[in-house]
Amino acid sequence: MSITICDVGPRDGLQNEDVHLSPAIRAELIRRLVAAGLKRIETVSFVNPKRVPQMAGAEEVVAALEPSTDVVYAGLVLNGQGYDRLVASGLREAHFAFACTEEFNRRNQNASVDESASFAEHIIKRAHADGIRATVTLAVAFGCPFEGLVESTRVLALAERMTAGGADEIGFADTVGVGVPRQATELVSKAMSFGVPVGVHLHNTRNTGLANARASLDAGATILDASVGGTGGCPFAPRATGNIATEDLVYLLHHEGIDTGIDLDALIEVAQWLSEQLGEELAGGVYRAGNWPN
Repeated sequence: MSITICDVGPRDGLQNEDVHLSPAIRAELIRRLVAAGLKRIETVSFVNPKRVPQMAGAEEVVAALEPSTDVVYAGLVLNGQGYDRLVASGLREAHFAFACTEEFNRRNQNASVDESASFAEHIIKRAHADGIRATVTLAVAFGCPFEGLVESTRVLALAERMTAGGADEIGFADTVGVGVPRQATELVSKAMSFGVPVGVHLHNTRNTGLANARASLDAGATILDASVGGTGGCPFAPRATGNIATEDLVYLLHHEGIDTGIDLDALIEVAQWLSEQLGEELAGGVYRAGNWPN
């Protein structure tokens, strides 16, 4: 089984933290993740720093990274200005995300779902013209804090629209951590027919994240987002907590006989280092309990 783990810690992991890490420290976090064997990292978000001050200085973070043919550095964009900044920074992978529900999308992006979907199609075309890979993640795909359960038919219709529009990859996000394996299996298995790689972005608010990750893999997903230390959350989602911890996911996969190419002991050290930078104990379990057998 060939899978890719994308560590979103430098972006999603830090965007909801009270402690605002400097661009230099965020770049150091990325370098440490690369040294531990991560091959795909969501490094920054090109958003208005007044709205998300934790992501200020995105260009400084990117400029401090060492180019690598083996590592994919990606950036999140939510509008045209953000995309322009990504292109200027030199990143070659753009991640675009929007919500499946009207209320969440209006609060998060000040647009209707259809408006965001249309803009995503525009960004995909621009990215391909610029030689940049474009992925689309559908937020609150498992459930919305404002509208409740989200029907899979709605989510899959948006996923099909995005793949028809040229998205290189589709992701389903359990933004507020309400999903269960049954939902993950249904979304991923049905999306496999769209002909592009399928991934999941899972939060662990209700301790179902790792179960959903395993179910997603069994259904055909090849990309799993996770965040070092289990950091994360959404500033615009009530009671949203962190992502599944990268080291917890790697521990599970290694003991399931799935090679990730990641040095788990080194990754645990990264989580411990990040805990020190933030001045708090993180949500992940393995970095506190340690690897096993030692």
